[in-house]
Amino acid sequence: MPQNLEDISLVCLPPAIGDAVLDAEPLRHGQANAATGGIWRVRGPAGTAILKVARPPAETGVPGGWPTSNEPTHWNYWRREAFAYETGLAATAYAGAGITAPALLEAGTRPDGGVELWLADVGGTGGFDWPVPRLARFARELGAAQARWAGRVPAVPWLSRRWLAQYVAEAPNWVGPVDPAVWDHPNVAPWPEPVRARLRELWAGRARMLAVAEAAEHTLCHLDVWPANLADTAGTSVLLDWAFVGEGAVGEDLANLVVDCFTDGLMDMAVLPELTEVAVDGYLAGLRDGGWAGSDDAIRAAVHASGAAKYSWFGPAMAARAACGDLGRSSYRQDTSAAEAIQRLIPLVTLIADWGRVK
Repeated sequence: MPQNLEDISLVCLPPAIGDAVLDAEPLRHGQANAATGGIWRVRGPAGTAILKVARPPAETGVPGGWPTSNEPTHWNYWRREAFAYETGLAATAYAGAGITAPALLEAGTRPDGGVELWLADVGGTGGFDWPVPRLARFARELGAAQARWAGRVPAVPWLSRRWLAQYVAEAPNWVGPVDPAVWDHPNVAPWPEPVRARLRELWAGRARMLAVAEAAEHTLCHLDVWPANLADTAGTSVLLDWAFVGEGAVGEDLANLVVDCFTDGLMDMAVLPELTEVAVDGYLAGLRDGGWAGSDDAIRAAVHASGAAKYSWFGPAMAARAACGDLGRSSYRQDTSAAEAIQRLIPLVTLIADWGRVK
């Protein structure tokens, strides 16, 4: 679990803070990630900054959580984000298309070998408060940014490789066994039977969907694009959390954005159809802006395949949790009951099931 800041002996303080810590506000993040030791907004005499502690693998990880690794190409390599900031990749990778990253203020190595990352507190409007047109604008910027890297992902040793395949391989560890009877449980009945059937087939056949996604053209992907990692600062798109950055399919990040806007109930599900349409159209327009000259149909197929592969676990996991009336833990989920979650998620699981039809 993340540590309290008062339990950490800091190895450095950036000038943006000053010479003392006056206050530290823990920030919401995925607490199942073994690579993250905590994230805080820290206030000092001179101002505020964001502190993120990255920690190396421990003998015991987070039960049921995301393991980390010392292997640089591992999907959750603990030091990747520090490298992304220290080398300037986070600041420059998408800058030409108008997407920036928080400035690195200071970095220090901790006694346990972990890393303190001090980042600028960018403020602004978080992604969950963006209206659909603002998300569509970001999708176009993302398309233009990734057009630059299409077919030419930099040969950097610490970038993730086959991130999606590694993530999908890890999914059974947090989904657990899914009893076939779950799909017919009364608590799951609000999901239409054809959708339940396709979700079950998608989970069983996720390797095929992964193969379709991996056959798409590759680019430099962020691999964790969702509203919690977005901020609008004076009209500029700021992209946070570069811990997964690496090689992925053109369209993979866009699929993640569309689905993860709605998984936890932090965005109104009523805008799902509109957002799906305008985000994909915007991304395609951005690819054209960036000089990409491929097939629109190929990109749509890549979006569908990568989204269906990544979220192949989502339907089974939510169905299993609903059947036993336990939603499990989440730092973000807004649903207060399994019944509420199952009802709210009907449009989203239908989208995932439909995306799983791609050939």
